[in-house]
Amino acid sequence: MDYLELNTDLTDEQIDLKKSVRQFAKEVLRPAAIALDKLPDPAEVFKEGSLYWDCMRQMKELGYHTVFVPDTYGGMGLSPLELHIFWEELGWGSAGFAVAIGVDGFPATFASLVPEDKVIEEIILPFVRATDNSMVGCWAITEPDHGSDQLTVGMPWFKAPEISGQVSARLEGDEWIINGQKSLWVSNGPNATHALLFLNIDKSMGLAGGGVAIVPLDLPGVSKGGCLDKLGQRELPQGEIIFENVRLPKHLMLVEPDIYETMLDATLALANATMGAIFTGVARAAFEEALAYSKVRIQGGKPLCEHQLVQKKLFDMFQKVETARAISRAAMNYNLSNFPPVTRYSILSKVYCTNAAFEIAHEAVQLFGGYGVSKEYYIEKLFRDARAALIEDGSNEVLALTAARSLIEDS
Repeated sequence: MDYLELNTDLTDEQIDLKKSVRQFAKEVLRPAAIALDKLPDPAEVFKEGSLYWDCMRQMKELGYHTVFVPDTYGGMGLSPLELHIFWEELGWGSAGFAVAIGVDGFPATFASLVPEDKVIEEIILPFVRATDNSMVGCWAITEPDHGSDQLTVGMPWFKAPEISGQVSARLEGDEWIINGQKSLWVSNGPNATHALLFLNIDKSMGLAGGGVAIVPLDLPGVSKGGCLDKLGQRELPQGEIIFENVRLPKHLMLVEPDIYETMLDATLALANATMGAIFTGVARAAFEEALAYSKVRIQGGKPLCEHQLVQKKLFDMFQKVETARAISRAAMNYNLSNFPPVTRYSILSKVYCTNAAFEIAHEAVQLFGGYGVSKEYYIEKLFRDARAALIEDGSNEVLALTAARSLIEDS
């Protein structure tokens, strides 16, 4: 079942975008994600010659890695509405691959916000051209002792000097010396060549005293730890990165404490809006699985879908999918069209859509009955993938508190 597009103003190009990404997600990403999900060792996901690398290469050949890079540097140049269409369809096929290609572009995308000639030549343009997987980005922010709290701009503790990040940098001449560790939750961490690294520069400012750097991960002093063995989104490699007296050229520190909070807020607005779109796709996928199964499964002498309780459940799922799409499209359209963004709307999108995806997948598992917890059926993977999203890119509870603080202060 293809969803009815309620926006009657879509152009032919936008309709073609939706169809082409949907086809790629269906024929390439989803089968690969299912196969990679079954691998017992997470390190096998990104070993040389794996399906992971083949899918990443195909996405890059289509330009998907440049989806957030401005077209002035060779990016896809999509409008906010087109970006939402893109991410929903990719998420429908595989949440893990959607997140992987999204964070892959984070270093180059962030660099385009504060462009300097050296960074354009060293990072942005080579990344756009690197369709052979020779450059892979990651977003390194989570630490062993700091998770969602690092995203809580505006909360009272954010500027407390006794709370600061575990990865720090100090300037020595023309180089920054970086020390510390990022946790196992760094998406693309095990296989990335470059990190968009969020770190601490001024401990007296607490978490607000941060900086943002692009760090080539082949620099002396960089090492990688284990690969995370996790419940869902197993096609997405995640792992820790360790920095020991890493010397980073000064021009690769893009943001210092004077504008750190502003840039962190903008990053969260983009990341959460994208998560909302991706998990609208996951919500839709779970609903479609439930609807299709209810038509063929016979119980009580008739298909499940002919039972009124099942019909009510299906309608509730449908309602959540459509609400998720409306909320996430509106948030992405506004926050990618205005600066500074109103980040609470991106948070609303992320929290609502990931909750909706999980709730729909949960109800779908219930409709499948015993088969719902069997790995024979795709809904079991969707359930696990959706569950991970309630923590990913900030736990929903902590994000909600941050958005609530914004509401109170702006009222």
